[in-house]
Amino acid sequence: MFIEINHINKQFLNKENEPVDILKDINLSIDKGEFISILGPSGCGKSTLLNIVAGLTKATEGEIFVNDTKVTKPGKDRGMVFQQAALFPWLNVIENVTFPLKKEMSKKESIEIAKKYLQMVQLGKYTEHYPHELSGGMQQRVAIARALAMNPETLLMDEPFGALDEQTRSRLHTQLETIWTETKKTILFVTHSISESIKLSDRIIVMGTKPGIILQDIKVDIPRPREEHKQEMIELEDYIMSFLKKEIDKVVSEELAV
Repeated sequence: MFIEINHINKQFLNKENEPVDILKDINLSIDKGEFISILGPSGCGKSTLLNIVAGLTKATEGEIFVNDTKVTKPGKDRGMVFQQAALFPWLNVIENVTFPLKKEMSKKESIEIAKKYLQMVQLGKYTEHYPHELSGGMQQRVAIARALAMNPETLLMDEPFGALDEQTRSRLHTQLETIWTETKKTILFVTHSISESIKLSDRIIVMGTKPGIILQDIKVDIPRPREEHKQEMIELEDYIMSFLKKEIDKVVSEELAV
C-alpha cells in the first residue's frame, strides 16, 4: 500500500484540562493513484487526520507511512491545498506559484514549471494578475497549481471548494478530475458534501464523530465522468445519508444544547 494509517488516536485537552478523543483507532490503507474522499460532519476530525498525514499535527498514538517512509514532519512528497487559497497578496500569480520552488531550482526553470501548471488549471493568461484581481475559484486554482508545481506524490486537499458557489465548484470538480487523470497523483480530499465525494472519489471514507471513527469505507463503482442527478448517484447518496444522519443529528443536538 502507498499510504498506511495505523491505529491513529488524537486527543486534545478541554477547558478542564481533561483529554478528549478527537480521533479513535483510525486505520486506512490507500493505493498509489487513488482518489480518496474523507467525508463526515463538523467535529469528526477529518481535517485533523489530514493534518496528521501532512505532518503538520502529531498523533497522540499510532503511525502513518507514505511510500514506506514514516511521517514525522511535513515533506515535499505531500502537497497541501487548504479551504482558503492562502496566496501572498503582494505577489502576482506566477510569483505565488514559483515561491516554494526558489530554493529548488533556477528562476528560469521555476517559471517554466509554474507556467505548465497554470496552463493545466486554465490560468495561463493570468500570470501577472494579483490575488485581489481574481475570483475565489481562480485563487483556488492558483493554490492547486502551486501545490502541483512542487511535484508531490500525494495531494492533500482540505475542503478546497467549500467556500465557493455551486457553479464554480462544479467547474472545479471537472478540472480537478482532469488534473488527477493527467498527473496520476494520490489525492486525499476532505469534504462535508456527500454529492462532491461521490462525483470525485474512487473510495469514500465516512467518519462518525465524538470520537472521530471510520463508519464506512465505500468503493464508488459508478463510471466516470459522473453526472449529478443520475439514479445510481442518488441511490448512493441516500445510502450514505442513511447512516450519516445520526452523526449529523448528534452534532446539531450538541450545538443546540450550548
